[in-house]
Amino acid sequence: MRQSTVSPPPRARLALAAPLLAALLLAGCATRPPASDPEAVAEFEQTNDPAEPTNRRLYAVHQGIDSYVLRPVAVGYRAVVPRPVRTGVRNVLGNLRTPVILANDMLQGEPRRAGDTLGRFLINSTLGLGGIFDVAASRFGVRGHAEDYGQTLARWGVGEGPYVFVPVLGPSNPRDLVGFGLGIVSDPLTWFGQGAIVDGLTYGRTGATVVDTREGLIEPLDDLERSSLDSYATLRSVYRQRRAAEIRNDTSRATPSSAGSTGFGVGTGEPR
Repeated sequence: MRQSTVSPPPRARLALAAPLLAALLLAGCATRPPASDPEAVAEFEQTNDPAEPTNRRLYAVHQGIDSYVLRPVAVGYRAVVPRPVRTGVRNVLGNLRTPVILANDMLQGEPRRAGDTLGRFLINSTLGLGGIFDVAASRFGVRGHAEDYGQTLARWGVGEGPYVFVPVLGPSNPRDLVGFGLGIVSDPLTWFGQGAIVDGLTYGRTGATVVDTREGLIEPLDDLERSSLDSYATLRSVYRQRRAAEIRNDTSRATPSSAGSTGFGVGTGEPR
């Protein structure tokens, strides 16, 4: 009798393969300056961006996509959809991220934060009508927090590796790209059957996350473009500072965002 095996859904395999391929391709561009040029070596180590020429080209591609697609859609979304409805959408997306956040709370040995995450999910899924209303925060004072596999890998001592930029996903590094893939694979919706309905829910959720994230970043990214002489370098610095704060669970310095392990694109993060 043949033994049945369960193979990962195509979207689960793609979620792992794509970040790994991107990380390998970009990391492979790294060329450390010779020791005979100490200034170049110092700059290399400070920026940790050995594939900067490639990253800048990818950043330019992203800027084109953002200028003609992402930002206009986000601006239109804000103009058409009332704030209470946008808040409800954001709350639902945050509630749907609970399984990944809870898993990482436990993997990091944070029972108190795991209890808060589970409590928020139970309260908001029931009293909050499926997560539309953040009752846990407004009535019980239990606020949400961000956790993802990139943060967990960092807490386990995995180095970030070289800086990489992926269009739409945004600034990242090999560790966070792998964490991003693990977040998709571990999400229950990834394994929740197959078919048009499930695919529609998956793509709909992804699209809503992209639009919600970009809408929340209209002012920050506009300010960055206006005030920075080199928006690429500034974004790289901001991303690293924010990720370092998130890894330390420093909520006073971390910037809450639907973006998560991959910066300013699709990810898992803290509901605002």
